[in-house]
Amino acid sequence: MRISEIAREAGVGVETVRFYEQRGLIRQPAKPTTGGYRDYPSAAVRRIRFIRRAQQLGFSLAEIVELLELESGHDSACVDVRRRAEAKLEEVLTKIGDLGQIKGALETLIEACPGKGPARECSILEAISNGDLQLNPTKNGE
Repeated sequence: MRISEIAREAGVGVETVRFYEQRGLIRQPAKPTTGGYRDYPSAAVRRIRFIRRAQQLGFSLAEIVELLELESGHDSACVDVRRRAEAKLEEVLTKIGDLGQIKGALETLIEACPGKGPARECSILEAISNGDLQLNPTKNGE
């Protein structure tokens, strides 16, 4: 399959395929010595779809590399994958908590703002400048 074909089948752009190649997430087939196009295996589509789904779940590219290594490793165990998923869940829950604090702070700022007058006198801008926000994000949110 040509790069445009695997990109279309996987639901991504050609640039995404090239980016994944640069990051070592998928292998770039050797260029034919006689000229022509590189021939990608059909398994590349499955791998690209895996990468995209893992990104949608919040895994970083480095974490996805680890997942792919676990998948292809002969001595890897499901518990190793589960641990990574559990760690990602904890990270997501922390982010949700941080977003709740941000939401509350924004609601307070908006409620206190009269919404009139010049921007230089806006209570929201003043609170941000003065550090009057009541936020205590976790170290992941800093």
